[in-house]
This record gives sequence, C-alpha cells and structure tokens, in this order.
Amino acid sequence: MNFIEGEILCINKPLHLTSFRLVRVVRAKLCRKLKIKKLKVGHAGTLDPLATGVLVVCTGKKTKEIERLQAQTKEYIAEIRLGATTPSFDLETEIDAEYPTEHITREKVEECLKKFIGEIEQIPPVFSAVKIDGKRAYEFARKNEEIELKPKMLVIDNIELLSYNLPTLTIRVVCSKGTYIRALARDIGVSLQSGAHLTALTRTKVGSISIDNCLQVEELDEFFESEIKH
Repeated sequence: MNFIEGEILCINKPLHLTSFRLVRVVRAKLCRKLKIKKLKVGHAGTLDPLATGVLVVCTGKKTKEIERLQAQTKEYIAEIRLGATTPSFDLETEIDAEYPTEHITREKVEECLKKFIGEIEQIPPVFSAVKIDGKRAYEFARKNEEIELKPKMLVIDNIELLSYNLPTLTIRVVCSKGTYIRALARDIGVSLQSGAHLTALTRTKVGSISIDNCLQVEELDEFFESEIKH
C-alpha cells in the first residue's frame, strides 16, 4: 500500500473515541512508520463519540474521494429507549423528562416505523455540528442558548424492527447522507405519543463497505507494519 500517494482504510471506530481523534491516531502512526512529518488524512462521515462502527479514512490523494464516499448510503443498528428523553437525544446528556409507554404495542411500533420510510424532513439535533452563523449548533446548546434549526430533506430507504422489548427497541436503518439517527429516535418517540432517546448506535455499512471488513484500532500497528515496505 502507498499511503503517501493515497489509500482508503475502513476502521471500526470504538466507543468514546471521536472520529477526529481516530484520524489523528492514524496520521500519527503512519507518519511514524513512514518517517515523515506531514500526511493528509481525513474521514468520510463523522460518527458520534457514543457510536461505533464503519469509519472510512482516506490518506494522500484519496482524500479527494471523501465527498463521493460521504454521499453513499449508510446502514445503522440503533438501540432506542422509549419513555424518556435527553437534550442530546442520546446518552451524552442526562434524562430530562419521562413519558408513558403503557399504550405502546409492537404493532404500533411497526406502523410508526413505516411512516419514516421514504423522503422525509428531519430537524437536526441542537447537539450537532450543523453550522449557524459560522458556529456549530452544539456550541449554543452547551451554553443553553435557544436556537432554531431548519429541517433537512433526507431519504430513509428502510427501517426494520429487529427486537421489541419495552422500553427498548432495536432497529436497522438504511439511509442517506445527513441522517441523524438520534433525531430519528426523538421523532419515533413523538410519533408514539411518548418520548425516546438513543442508547446505542453502530454504523454497519457505508456503501458496499461492511463492518465485517473493517480493521480494529488495535490491529492498525500490525497492519501498517505489513503494508509498508521498509
């Protein structure tokens, strides 16, 4: 492999690590192995720190392909807890309200999920990197400043209920670029006349790249050692 000229790496991002930090880890390891000071490295689509799964990392001239890779369809497995909400729509913030779930049935969940298939409008979470007046939305959210985010059009190709064990649901989502699964969790809660937040998220596919073909972070040193000719 020629990492200076450009390569595309598929890495399974671990829990708590930011996508940006993983890019820095890859760059540092490659620079050390290649004995160079600088190397262009970027990723094709952020994963939240509390999410795991496929992160596509590009080096060298392959960073020019980031836009194309970002536009590909993504697949996620999401665990959602019904009956409670958080300001960030996930576990990054504490529960701020609780709601009834007694009226929810498996049939109601199945019907609800169907409503989200196709082209939909979605309001991004305030705890997100969406830009408002040159600043990231989360900068306002962390200071408890009120902001209004505009809905975005996106496409959800498929949603499948994998398990139903109230108050927890596990769903598989196939969707377009720009979909916030946290916001989908919020909207599912509202649609079920309850509340909801995301408790776990794994990106299992980006285009044809599957999590099964991804490198683990702990395998990177050995992988780079085998691929870089001394």
